[in-house]
Amino acid sequence: MKRISDEKISQPLIKPDRIESRSYQLSLAEKALTNNSLIVLPTGLGKTVISLIVVASRLSEFKEGKAIILSPTKPLVEQHARFFRDSLNIREEEILTFTGELSPDKREEMWKRGKVIISTPQVIENDLITRRIDLEDVVQITFDEAHRAVGNYSYVYIAKRYLEEGKNVNIMGITASPGSDEEKIREVCENLHIEKIEIKDESDPSVFPYVYDRSLRWVRVEMSEGLREIRDLLTGILDDRMKKLKDLGMIGSYAKDLSKKELLGLQNAVRKKLIREPSSDLFSAVSILAEILKLKHAVDLAETQGFGTLTKYLERLKNEGVSKGGSKAAKRTIGDKRFTKALYLSENMDEKNPKMEEVKRIISNKLMKNKDLRIIVFTNYRDTAKLVVKDIEELEGAKPIRFVGQANREGDNGLRQSQQVEIIEKFKSGEYNVLVATSVGEEGLDIPSTDLVIFYEPVPSEIRSIQRKGRTARRRRGEVVILMTRGTRDEAYYWISNRKEKEMKRVGRENHLLQRQEERQEDQKKVADFDDAAVEVIVDHRELRSAVTKNLEEKGLRIKVKTLNVGDYVVSDRVCIERKTDIDLLDSLFTKERDIFKQMSNLRRAYERPILLIEGEGLYTRRNVHPNAIRGALSSIIVDFDVSILMSRDSEDTAGLIYSMAMREQKRNRRLPSLHDDKTSKTLREKQEYLVSSLPNVGIQTAKSLLFHFGSVRSVFNARKEELMEVENVGEKTAVEIRKVIDEKY
Repeated sequence: MKRISDEKISQPLIKPDRIESRSYQLSLAEKALTNNSLIVLPTGLGKTVISLIVVASRLSEFKEGKAIILSPTKPLVEQHARFFRDSLNIREEEILTFTGELSPDKREEMWKRGKVIISTPQVIENDLITRRIDLEDVVQITFDEAHRAVGNYSYVYIAKRYLEEGKNVNIMGITASPGSDEEKIREVCENLHIEKIEIKDESDPSVFPYVYDRSLRWVRVEMSEGLREIRDLLTGILDDRMKKLKDLGMIGSYAKDLSKKELLGLQNAVRKKLIREPSSDLFSAVSILAEILKLKHAVDLAETQGFGTLTKYLERLKNEGVSKGGSKAAKRTIGDKRFTKALYLSENMDEKNPKMEEVKRIISNKLMKNKDLRIIVFTNYRDTAKLVVKDIEELEGAKPIRFVGQANREGDNGLRQSQQVEIIEKFKSGEYNVLVATSVGEEGLDIPSTDLVIFYEPVPSEIRSIQRKGRTARRRRGEVVILMTRGTRDEAYYWISNRKEKEMKRVGRENHLLQRQEERQEDQKKVADFDDAAVEVIVDHRELRSAVTKNLEEKGLRIKVKTLNVGDYVVSDRVCIERKTDIDLLDSLFTKERDIFKQMSNLRRAYERPILLIEGEGLYTRRNVHPNAIRGALSSIIVDFDVSILMSRDSEDTAGLIYSMAMREQKRNRRLPSLHDDKTSKTLREKQEYLVSSLPNVGIQTAKSLLFHFGSVRSVFNARKEELMEVENVGEKTAVEIRKVIDEKY
């Protein structure tokens, strides 16, 4: 029996008899009120309750203040919002949820009346960048799943702005799993301006009475003979490619067991060297490495997933190889007879998948004993999740549903955040009793009644492993089952995760109550001076996803977000910038829907000084595209479309260039940014050129030649094929296509 206290928390802003009083939660909350703190507490032990106590205390002390609770996904935001509305003695209309589904104008209006704002971080970051809100009156911010506060994640920027603007700052990060990497933990603490780390684990005397038993067992399955044969075929191709890499001098010894991380590191190093010292060997190495990574992934799927997921991947690889724009790596891979045989075997193998059979057996046995159970099956891949749902549907009493992220993949639509929330509610109510989830289901979701968690495969991440296991034993006893294919990387991943979990606890203990090594800097950069603040840049709303806009705002520019018909950044009435990463540019060269030349034509017509800004240093190495094809495209953009091209290293360099142009145009030349609407900004001449350039195979320069030759749009449209062919750059094929478009019945 658990020793559960009947005593409830007594605090003016917390509803009476609502929250159980637990000494460890009160102790951690008290410490979080004293210092900016990172609270590390196992899943299911009430990190959100600690946030509630801290928020209530701060709002009681600073009666005009606001509090923000940030969580990575909408389902988590909705979950926290329900808890805070049920628990806080504050009017419901003052406890607000912010997500991307609310318009920016609506959020700006709601911000003014809100006391507690529960939000996804990207929304708050965007509203800060666009100056729709400020953090001056915010007296507490809770960063849920605080281990995410690394790199360019929104948490980092929000914490920085809060420290600059807040009059009464209090920061608390909460997580069940900060990670085993000491440097990463320090980075999280530095980014969130954490002063102390507070850790409690299951063995702590104050926590132990509230920990529910959770059994853990791993089930080893044998790899089928068919899968072994397919794996051996793919491994044979892989060995050959690794030997080629060795022959090129890229690796010192024959090492077929290089990890994916090591291969990606090698690929990055080769690309950098290629920029400095172009050579045929380096080009070959980049292509071979791309092929190796594809083959490694295929071998992984054979060992850890089974036929269904492997077959789908091999078929996608084949489709890429036969497509016109497919990579050389894919073409070479599918050209190998061993690949052809592996694909044939995978598509036609009449064997049962050992892992899938074990999942079905476990779930069937559990539901036979108790149909009211809730079960979560975690898998790394959407294809596997789909197959698991299909197979489980056959079981008596099973009501499975797939739970995946928002992104749409080839032939597989994701779930909108509202759909994710709906599925979780139906799982709680029992409409579904088996949730088959990818990583989107790992973090934070409070489903108290989950009785069993199944790992379809181990994960080599201690954070993800802890998060997965934490979905059960939250309110009652739970069970975790981890499936492993014997003698494969499944076993390696399990032990990697196990070792990292132990390391995480060790690092956490050593950093317990660790003072930050550097005190807050009093001379942190504040808002830019008045003269700079007057400079404005109009930014397309899609660019808010990049780090460029954030960097511009940090430099003191005023950001005005609009939906732009052409370009991404407008810095004056005549200068508009289209920003493309090296990958974006290469994709747009070969994707009809993202035609770079059409974009440049529209940009040139709309603005007097159009600029294409290419970000990144991998233009000649990120795709298997011949350098002459890239040079030809760039030459056409400059010569035929009269668009200037600038190059930048990264998002920070891009922001620096845009900043310089904005300052020059607005401060020196007194030219303010203005949008040029295509429908009203074109001259008659430009409209005529635009109309003719819409004909097949006719660019802006050819359109000018046609108009100059025939004198009017009507005459161009009335010209016979032979007359059209008299114009420079118009051959017979183009002339035939033009006449076909004009003459054929609609």
